[in-house]
Amino acid sequence: MSEESSGNTRKVEVVPSPALFPVYYENKNCTVVVIDVFRATSAICAAFESGVDSLIPVANLEEAIEYKKKGFLVGAERNAEIVEGFDFGNSPIGFKDGRFKGETIVLTTTNGTKAIDIAKSASKVVIGAFTNLSAVCDYIEKEDKDVLLLCAGWKDRFNLEDTLFAGAVAEKISQNLRFRNLSDSSIAAIDMYNSAKGDLFEFLGESSHRKRLSKMNLEEDIIYCLTKDKSSIVPILEGDVIVSSK
Repeated sequence: MSEESSGNTRKVEVVPSPALFPVYYENKNCTVVVIDVFRATSAICAAFESGVDSLIPVANLEEAIEYKKKGFLVGAERNAEIVEGFDFGNSPIGFKDGRFKGETIVLTTTNGTKAIDIAKSASKVVIGAFTNLSAVCDYIEKEDKDVLLLCAGWKDRFNLEDTLFAGAVAEKISQNLRFRNLSDSSIAAIDMYNSAKGDLFEFLGESSHRKRLSKMNLEEDIIYCLTKDKSSIVPILEGDVIVSSK
């Protein structure tokens, strides 16, 4: 009997907004992949690639301020801009110089860290971006649990880029017979990704967040965030702290 017909296949669902997470979150023994392509999860991956020791995600500015008072290096972004008085924002490019190597840093963002906070009761929470796409897929398969691909969106609204990444993951892992139990949202995300994968940059040309970042002259960030497999690191949430899977 094949794995697919044995009833042991893992459910793969795309959650298009954090507001819908409670609807999809039926099984706590699952792997949740938090996705905020533009730019929080891409920045978190970049931070670990640059040598950060650990990262504390916080959902609100008040908590971030408390960490800053304690002497932590704290990044804060709201509406795609660095919040005044903080050390950095959520640009992945900001980690290229390795200035935070060996440090524990703190980060709060408009959407991504909120999604991480919502998902933290799951048995496994991992950080996904195009930059670590293959590594995330390999990790999911090794975990061998039901999968929730949680799109951070924009202030609880649907966005294209996070759903495209969710589709890329669903498409890749569904090649494994154990991950063929695809929800309607996963099927739709796969179809969208297959339409876009020839040129993600072009496909997202009219998307709201790409236009928002372009107006702020952040094209370099956009290109970085849409580049596949720059990293083999999968950041994972352990308690309240993100660490490297390596």
